[in-house]
Amino acid sequence: MRCVAFLRNVNQGQRGHPSTADIVDGFADAGCPDITMFQSNGTVLFESDDPAETVVSAAEAIAARSDHDRDALWIPFADLVAIVDQHRATPEPRRHEFTLHRGGTVDNSHPDALALETRAQCAIVDAGPGWALVRNDVDGQGNATPLLERLTGDRATSRGLPTLIRLVDRFGTP
Repeated sequence: MRCVAFLRNVNQGQRGHPSTADIVDGFADAGCPDITMFQSNGTVLFESDDPAETVVSAAEAIAARSDHDRDALWIPFADLVAIVDQHRATPEPRRHEFTLHRGGTVDNSHPDALALETRAQCAIVDAGPGWALVRNDVDGQGNATPLLERLTGDRATSRGLPTLIRLVDRFGTP
């Protein structure tokens, strides 16, 4: 299955972050020698029959190689394509972040979610199992990850909608 992994809190090339070689070699150690890196933010396209195990193994291998522990979350590429295609024409795409998390499907109508959204100056506009699309009130804000971490009680990681549109456009449909 073709998938996309998001490594949390990665800025390749910066001190204190795993290098591109660490990420590529970590996925190779996990049985995926032919990955494609996208940008320098820890976005990885890979093929696996067991993506959940691959991502866990790759994250462990990256940490062992680089001495920088990073969470990794994943989504089937076909699912990401469908979500991006549904939202690519949204007004102000720069205000939108796509977030992967481990908390099931977030109910954006729940009072706790609404209260946190108001404080974070953002709103969940769509959600599914393990993901959410968040619209920030202001360009350049990055409120999706902390919002979803508060709502789910677990780690999350986000990418901007324009980044994912470029990813889908470059690598096509599955």
